Amino acid sequence: MDNSFNLLNLKDDVVKSLEKRGLTTPTEIQKRAIPVALEGKDLIGHSETGTGKTLAYLLPIIEKIDLSIKTPQAIILAPTHELVVQIKKELDSIVKGCENPNLNNIHSISLIGDVNIKRQLEKLKEKPQIIIGTTGRIVELLDLKKLKCHTVKTIVLDEGDRLLDETNITAVERIIKSTLKERQLMLFSATMPDEAVKLCGNFMKEINIIKSGDNVTISENIEHLFFTCEKRDKILLIRKLMASIKPEKALLFINNCNDIETLTAKLQYHHLKVDCIHGSLVKNHRRDALDDLRSGKINLLVTSDLASRGLHIDGITHIFNLDIPEDSKNYLHRVGRTGRAGEKGTAISIVTENELGLLKRCCTLYGISIQQKEISHGKIFDVKSEKDSKFYSKVNTKKPSVMPSTKTKPKKNKTNKDKGKRKPKK
Repeated sequence: MDNSFNLLNLKDDVVKSLEKRGLTTPTEIQKRAIPVALEGKDLIGHSETGTGKTLAYLLPIIEKIDLSIKTPQAIILAPTHELVVQIKKELDSIVKGCENPNLNNIHSISLIGDVNIKRQLEKLKEKPQIIIGTTGRIVELLDLKKLKCHTVKTIVLDEGDRLLDETNITAVERIIKSTLKERQLMLFSATMPDEAVKLCGNFMKEINIIKSGDNVTISENIEHLFFTCEKRDKILLIRKLMASIKPEKALLFINNCNDIETLTAKLQYHHLKVDCIHGSLVKNHRRDALDDLRSGKINLLVTSDLASRGLHIDGITHIFNLDIPEDSKNYLHRVGRTGRAGEKGTAISIVTENELGLLKRCCTLYGISIQQKEISHGKIFDVKSEKDSKFYSKVNTKKPSVMPSTKTKPKKNKTNKDKGKRKPKK
């Protein structure tokens, strides 16, 4: 039985382009979403990280572009600059791999903030057919009347649950209203709260929910571990773990983005190959940091949840959580940066006693087991006993590898000295 992209009614040239990259078999979300998208229906695509959601909407867009029209026909919205750049690279890779010169001429543009707007205005004069961008910059261009979207037939919300939150919903509405009344809206995400689904009802003619499984889960290719320590010792423990594990590529997540540069500086002081990204950094620094991680110039990138949504870097072997996210769905997005495409990955959380409740919530929500470990003299071990692992039973669903001792303390025997003591007089 043919289980290739040929069955999805895609152009032969596009299928061959995918084959050149070693992509021959569509994932479940691709098999289920692409036919619906090609029919022009609104849809919500819901599947775990690393399952190919980007291709699930890019391939139908490429298929439906009218090459004779040199005006915007599709808008892809993403919550971060990094994700916009990643989507643009994926699109360019498919288009450039096509032998048909007409498909090679599909023109796209990325529109993000912190970039010279004059350069973007010049690129808009080239009449792109596909626009990929963040909501803020696209709304800015709409308000300046430099971007016209009345010919847009398809809108995609990548990491849609985040784009429909309080921060972005107003801008998303503004962009949707600037497009054709009869247009297609597709939303993709690894997590889809009920509130986000309800909001979609305001924009979609009919909601078609497509899941790649009954429940969104964390990949079984990821091993979950945790270490306990005092808050003041967390940076020291990270240094010990990096020295012991020597990961090829790793991400270190913290909750407070204001602490990212300080933490990075402390790790650099101890000669770790580390850099950071966060929303306040200029675009070039963020791009260079990601390129350095991809090339191996550094092996640790410090970030907040900015990088956990949709960002894909090949070869991420380890995820470190210096803080446990207060919103459990961010644990899913963080660890989803490793264990992708069949590869193995490890997620390591460093927790204080106060954070164990948050870690336990992640266990319950995603049905995962998180094993406690300890490190000594550069070696990582299972916990020695239940006494040494006082937080173990609160988090882990497995039995300890070493059973606690059942011996009782011997009774204290009276010494000769004790016997010789006189009883006090009455």
